Amino acid sequence: MSELSKILAHNQQFVAHGEYSHLFTDKYPNRHLAILGCMDARMMELLPQSMGLKNGDAKLIKNAGATVTHLWGSVMRSLLIAVYELDVREIMVVAHHDCGMRGLNAAQMLQRAMAMGISAERIELLQNAGIDLDSWLQGFDCVEDSVRHTVSMIRKHPLMPPSVAVHGLVIHPQTGKLEVVVQDDHA
Repeated sequence: MSELSKILAHNQQFVAHGEYSHLFTDKYPNRHLAILGCMDARMMELLPQSMGLKNGDAKLIKNAGATVTHLWGSVMRSLLIAVYELDVREIMVVAHHDCGMRGLNAAQMLQRAMAMGISAERIELLQNAGIDLDSWLQGFDCVEDSVRHTVSMIRKHPLMPPSVAVHGLVIHPQTGKLEVVVQDDHA
């Protein structure tokens, strides 16, 4: 049975038994908070529980490394929508130790892509079209520096209002202990 089949079977029972009723909330985060976190599977429950968050408390945006790599990309757009349309007043960037983005090597990743059927010609075509795959697929060396960089990109975005506090944290992936890297005085 595929994962999709398992999920759909569970969902049918979930809906039929009304298991959703205690999760009901609206689209506005109760704590006026948006969190940019890493997509790491260890963070699914650990991150919100370590922060004392419940369903409806925050907007949660996840990607590899909890990073903003482009000022006009989907992560930044999501944060701006959260601020302007959903009453978010505080943003927290929460990365974690032992992240897969730490030390990620673009050349090795492209080798894996070729091993899984992506042709060298396709990769060359992308590179010749001006796409800098080496920078785009490169990880970071220091999680704290990555958090500082991401907080700075959010804070300096020309559409981010100065009244929104932007903090940066690192979470331990086993214990959930939070370390503050950047604390914004707007809070």
